[in-house]
Amino acid sequence: MSLYEKFVHLLKMKRTVEGIALTFGKTPAQVNQCLALGKLVPGVRSLFRADEIDADTAAALTMASGTQQREWLTLHEKRRAPTGKAVKTWLLGGQQIATAAALFPLENYKGQTVGDLFAEVGADGQAMSYFRDLDLFWELQNSAIADKAESLKAEGWEDVQVLEVGDAFHPYGYVKASKDKGGHAYISVTHNGVVEIHKGYLTRKEVEAIQKAAERAAKKAANDSKADNGPPQPAMTQTLENYLHLHRHAIVCADLLKHPKTAFRLLVAHAFASSGNWKVRSEPQTARSDTVSASIEKSPAQAALAAQKEAVEALMGLGKQPSTGKAFARLLELTDAEVMRVAVVVMADTLAAGSAIVDAVGTHLGTDARRFWQPDEAFFELVRDRGTVNALLTEVGGKPIAKANIAEKAKTQKAIIRDYLAGTNGRAKVEGWLPGWMEFPYRELGAKPKKPRADITAIAAE
Repeated sequence: MSLYEKFVHLLKMKRTVEGIALTFGKTPAQVNQCLALGKLVPGVRSLFRADEIDADTAAALTMASGTQQREWLTLHEKRRAPTGKAVKTWLLGGQQIATAAALFPLENYKGQTVGDLFAEVGADGQAMSYFRDLDLFWELQNSAIADKAESLKAEGWEDVQVLEVGDAFHPYGYVKASKDKGGHAYISVTHNGVVEIHKGYLTRKEVEAIQKAAERAAKKAANDSKADNGPPQPAMTQTLENYLHLHRHAIVCADLLKHPKTAFRLLVAHAFASSGNWKVRSEPQTARSDTVSASIEKSPAQAALAAQKEAVEALMGLGKQPSTGKAFARLLELTDAEVMRVAVVVMADTLAAGSAIVDAVGTHLGTDARRFWQPDEAFFELVRDRGTVNALLTEVGGKPIAKANIAEKAKTQKAIIRDYLAGTNGRAKVEGWLPGWMEFPYRELGAKPKKPRADITAIAAE
């Protein structure tokens, strides 16, 4: 405190900090530290003079505003005040995020920063400073992380994964792999905001999968039909794939009920070139989980198909397992319109879920899944890949919102999507959103919608 008074007196005499340091045999940083201690509010200075608080506590309180120092004194009187290095954490809202951690230009940050004259100087020789507005920091940092991910993709890294905040990247769990070998890039973010880039890695499982795929490719004929493999699939679990197949199947079947000419021609196509479920038997609609099963049971499209099946069974009047002869005899008694009605329902009931023909029929009919389906809780539960969730958020909320939340947990991003769809928590309501997975023709996430093709033969052939 005595040095502080002398230093202040010399400053008033127009002496510089560097000059004072030379006079007293100290460094400029030590002079600035002393001046900062002297500017503490009287109550804190008194405690420091009386040795009732240690030097670490006093040093940390130099980062606090006058208001914060008085709040600390109130807590001290109640014996609840943080001390030592814990003071800095208390002042910075629980996280110590240094300005050096920013991936974005500091001039974009319009909030307050606070310097620590007692910390080790940074690589630039300047005292460490910290962000006070953590929400604003993370908004800017997440956006910068999203931009970095895009730039890595532009460099040729096809798969760039942003880890959740706090998830460490452990290289020993991966195998080094270059871009041309399919290597991924990973972006890790610590709780104190530090971003690290890890280029050229594959998980051991991915390496094994690549090796097995190469072995399979060597055995396959070069002229395998692309159509036989069905529509391309983005990153998803088998259960989510099953969910989508069954819903798409039910929706197309329900739409097919209103297009008897298409259904009849499809019936003839199955008879001419047997495929799928043409045996004849109903599509079993095997669900991979109770979640998928419950969702399909609630589907309006599924209910429409079930109602028509019951009506046709009543029209035929032959019970659940009629013989072919009796069925043929009954059909001879029916009008052309009634026979066509039976044919439509039989075709819809036997259309194979998950087959390429579901997409072809839906495309030809111009099927709009919004008439029968909207994102339900089962859908959100089954979408678990965080990158896929962020892609969905891009479609619903736009690229800036997705970028600002790229490092958030999948659960948080799903909640934002729900807010947009419901128009809650200040989000503008998005009407009639449909993920590309449920469109006809099938669309990958992020891809532009394709114009439906009218010729179902060309679609099936492709």
